[in-house]
Amino acid sequence: METTTVTPEYVNQLAEQMRTNHPAIKAAWARTNAAAANAASIRTWDDPMVDLGGMAAEEMMRAEDGDIIYGVEQKLPLFGKPKAERQMARAELATEMASAEYRTQLLRSELAKAVFRAAFADVVVELGKEDLRWLEAMAQTMDSRYRSGQSTLVETLQVQNERARRATTLENDIARLSNQRVVLNRFLNRDLDAAWPKFRLPDLAAPVVFNQKLVEYALRYEPRSEVKRREIRQAEAGVELAKRKSRPDLSAGVEARNYSGDGEFRQGMFFLRMSLPWVNNSKYRHDIRREEARKQATEMELADYEQDLRQELHQLTVRIGSARREALLYANEIIPRSESALASARAGWESGRNMFRDLIEARRMLVEARLMHAKAIAEQYEMLSELVLCCGLGDLEALQMLAAPPETESNTQPDEK
Repeated sequence: METTTVTPEYVNQLAEQMRTNHPAIKAAWARTNAAAANAASIRTWDDPMVDLGGMAAEEMMRAEDGDIIYGVEQKLPLFGKPKAERQMARAELATEMASAEYRTQLLRSELAKAVFRAAFADVVVELGKEDLRWLEAMAQTMDSRYRSGQSTLVETLQVQNERARRATTLENDIARLSNQRVVLNRFLNRDLDAAWPKFRLPDLAAPVVFNQKLVEYALRYEPRSEVKRREIRQAEAGVELAKRKSRPDLSAGVEARNYSGDGEFRQGMFFLRMSLPWVNNSKYRHDIRREEARKQATEMELADYEQDLRQELHQLTVRIGSARREALLYANEIIPRSESALASARAGWESGRNMFRDLIEARRMLVEARLMHAKAIAEQYEMLSELVLCCGLGDLEALQMLAAPPETESNTQPDEK
């Protein structure tokens, strides 16, 4: 089976496929198309109104005044009402675009985490297969030793139990790996049974340091906070529109009359028609207060979210650092010691100085150390993917430019590779 290392470039390729295939992203951008069409549909001039009627009266009066009445009336675009409606529609479009981008970035982050989980699941399966092969070889060796009287029945049954337990665990791990691949296919809107290559985890990522530059960039470009800022501008447009609606509507029109007897023109007139919004002045004031309250609520939500964002950034950098230190601990100390312990336990068992359970325990300790090392790397990259979302960045490589440790700090970590 083909093996692929999960690199930022590979995640970017999958993200591009998801951008064009995922139905939720398509739906989000379809809503932006609807908002754009709505913004383009705002009319400066309303449709003119045509009047047509007649008059019933004595013939002398109809002949004198005209009994066929017709005219046209046009609402005038005064007091900035059409402009305010266009500004509101454009603000709604900007909010929908920010929401669509946030939805895209959120799914991109979830996709990246799913890929790293799948890579870790591949590691778990590979270590399980390797351990099962070792246990099967040990079972054959133990059976031969038991037949020759060099091992006890208890030791033979113990290795058989370990082999059976590992075979069942491996079967469960393979099922979990299959489910992780189904999750990836769901992100790309592919057939759920579509094949994937065998994933390999990348090398341990560089350290990430919480710094003011990282915070400032996140506050400026984090996609959800951008949605909140667009919602504030939309609320401001809503306040302005409510104020404009409290002003009167003014229409102009002309009307003419002809006599049906001979069809000749009798009279014509020009008129202006104006609404009286002052009758509902209190209602309009409540409309304005409603929009101002919405604007204030959105501003408070943004301020609260920015505080949460600072906290989340700090928490993520702490967790990323913890995962990195844990991975280095296993790679530099625990795994080498476990390998030495396994070699020593096997040599002691073969020479009759150690018991077989010491060998089993040493082997279990080594497998667990390798699993914990892989888990720490996978968790580091999962949290890095969340940090990328918080900063509104495109990929992990861009994050390293913001989160790289100062030179003085990097020089104090000679053991990190």
